[in-house]
Amino acid sequence: MSTFTQNLYRTAATSTKGMVTGEPGTPVRHTWAEVHAHARRIAGSLAAAGIGPGDAVTVLAGSPVDIAPAIQGAWMRGASVTMLHQPTPRTDLGVWAHETMTVLGMVEAKVVLLGSPFEPVKPVLVENGVTVLEMAELDDGADTEPLEVGEAETALLQLTSGSTGHPKAVRITHANLGANIEGMRLAGALDPVSDVAVSWLPLFHDMGMVGFLTLPMTLGIELVTVTPLDFLASPLLWMELVSRYGGTLTAAPNFAYAVAGKRLARAEEGSLDLSTLRFALNGAEPIDPVAVAAFTDAGARFGLDPGCVVCAYGMAEVTLAVSFAELGAGLTVDHIDADALEKDRRAVVVPADAARARAFPTLGPLLHGLEARVVDGEGTVLDVRGVGVIQLRGAPATPGYITVDGPLATQDAEGWLDTGDEGYLTEAGHVVVCGRVKDVIIMGGRNIYPTDIERAAGEVDGVRAGNVVAVRIEAGDRRETFGVALESARAGDPVEVARIRKEVTAAVVSAVGVRPRTVSVLAPGTLPKTPSGKLRRSSSADLVAEPTEA
Repeated sequence: MSTFTQNLYRTAATSTKGMVTGEPGTPVRHTWAEVHAHARRIAGSLAAAGIGPGDAVTVLAGSPVDIAPAIQGAWMRGASVTMLHQPTPRTDLGVWAHETMTVLGMVEAKVVLLGSPFEPVKPVLVENGVTVLEMAELDDGADTEPLEVGEAETALLQLTSGSTGHPKAVRITHANLGANIEGMRLAGALDPVSDVAVSWLPLFHDMGMVGFLTLPMTLGIELVTVTPLDFLASPLLWMELVSRYGGTLTAAPNFAYAVAGKRLARAEEGSLDLSTLRFALNGAEPIDPVAVAAFTDAGARFGLDPGCVVCAYGMAEVTLAVSFAELGAGLTVDHIDADALEKDRRAVVVPADAARARAFPTLGPLLHGLEARVVDGEGTVLDVRGVGVIQLRGAPATPGYITVDGPLATQDAEGWLDTGDEGYLTEAGHVVVCGRVKDVIIMGGRNIYPTDIERAAGEVDGVRAGNVVAVRIEAGDRRETFGVALESARAGDPVEVARIRKEVTAAVVSAVGVRPRTVSVLAPGTLPKTPSGKLRRSSSADLVAEPTEA
């Protein structure tokens, strides 16, 4: 039996903790033992359907109370789990079905486990020859013992958030999963006795699936979980649940903290108690120090400790987590000389008020089981504070991708994984990420990071927090340039649009010393996002195509 499944089943046999679902309406609590008992019956139904070792089980469901026993039941049969991307009310089901069929063929899926609220798509799947088992019918299976499974067997096939036209899935083994859960347990000082996790994260994304379902289910940590739709309908619900249940652990991308900060600033005095929150992970997208400060400042009057913020670095290719900032430290920032960074590729520390300072959050030391190095374009390993491509190696690093064209390795001959992220290591071994290599804008021999542009634009009045993208524009024979696309509730007011364009242009020039070729002011909801809510920078190129009058 793999170490991961041994721990999972041990928790089911010994823990009194469990998961609460159904908030904010009718909360229901199931212990991890009850979840496991349900999983054993689901495993029986899967066995009757012919599901066994090495098979691929896909899941399309919205409720964590359905998903938790379903994925555990699949693992009990020695199968892998793939969470399918979910259609929304605006989704064209024909397009969704085509893309989903591509994914099902790629992972060689034996079955789709279908749950609420997605039962209406069953005819579409059946018409395409897909075997569908409805979760409501899986509870009648015979109580079934788990099969033996090896460390090298696939546990998860995590779909990436890239283009749906060219899907791929990260192959996460049982050994990967066990190693990264242990690394997170140590780095987060996780305690099954006292910790309470609160999450709204989507379970088709690695942060939600691994960090806020699989991890608490494996370690026996109490979990309060709602859906992303619940959070989007009422963003303050997130902090209300922390207050109501004494939440100690939570996580979200940066945009969610920006939204939560605004809601907390308007919340009634004394309505919340956030003093229990000790670990609020901020990751999965670039971290904006301004948004973090706004969140902690707004939460202070409810007892929120600013040291609870844990800036983190992670990716599905290492299962989930790469590094956590040190507990209790809160947001720590490296202020770097922009000229040295852009021209000499060195991260030279300067005072925060220096004329050409750039601020990068430090993302902490590597988790147990991982090592890192930074290399230049020729593959030469750089010294401390040399800026280049971050590479990782270790037990949580996954062996490869599944693609429509077959398997694709993620590691070189020495086991190093190229993250595609540009950054550096500090003297203390802490990771700092400057940006994605493919997104860096090169102008006049300078390397300009889109995050610097986006932060400057985001500070202009009328720009929606967390809804700005800077996109490189290929200019043929002319020098490379860039455009900015942003959302604003004032997009329908020509006078306001002109003002925003002018002020964004000025803010960007002040921040990075170069002028955007375009500034596009868009209505809320226009910018493309991944299923987990992160902005798709590469998919926004068409939105910055026209020059502005700013």
